Amino acid sequence: MSPFVAILLLFAGLSEAAGRLVPVVARLSGASRTRVVGMVLAGAVVDGAVFALWPLSAWTLAELMIPTSPSDEATLLWTPGLAAPLLLAAVLAFPLLGPLLHFVLMLGVGAGVAGALATVAGIGWWDAAGCVAVAGVGLGVAVEGVRRLVVRLTTTRAPEPIT
Repeated sequence: MSPFVAILLLFAGLSEAAGRLVPVVARLSGASRTRVVGMVLAGAVVDGAVFALWPLSAWTLAELMIPTSPSDEATLLWTPGLAAPLLLAAVLAFPLLGPLLHFVLMLGVGAGVAGALATVAGIGWWDAAGCVAVAGVGLGVAVEGVRRLVVRLTTTRAPEPIT
């Protein structure tokens, strides 16, 4: 992966994290700037890593479908053209604009990744789209589970009243 693509994926992760966290932070009263910036940067790194793992996970699933062993030179990597649409994730991740628009963006990016995977792996487009979809859903479920765990671990509970 080139440094430019890595920066694009990091900005896409920042975009996704900002889109998810800004509405939450707007409801928090008394949240310090340092805490908000830390949350956004941590979210950017996590989301950027998930974006980076998406085609690699899809490639791993596609390898299970290929009857012959693929060459070591053939791998699916992000290109600037595939990663650039992810920069719109912040605009589309806002709850008021709707998860449907966010889903359409991810569907479009996934279709691009599926086309590249079909070409590189030598499998049909629908098979590649299935690999990309399973990889995307799997990574999404894993990240959502980690987010919920972090929220559960970091939320302070109100003390129980003594009766």
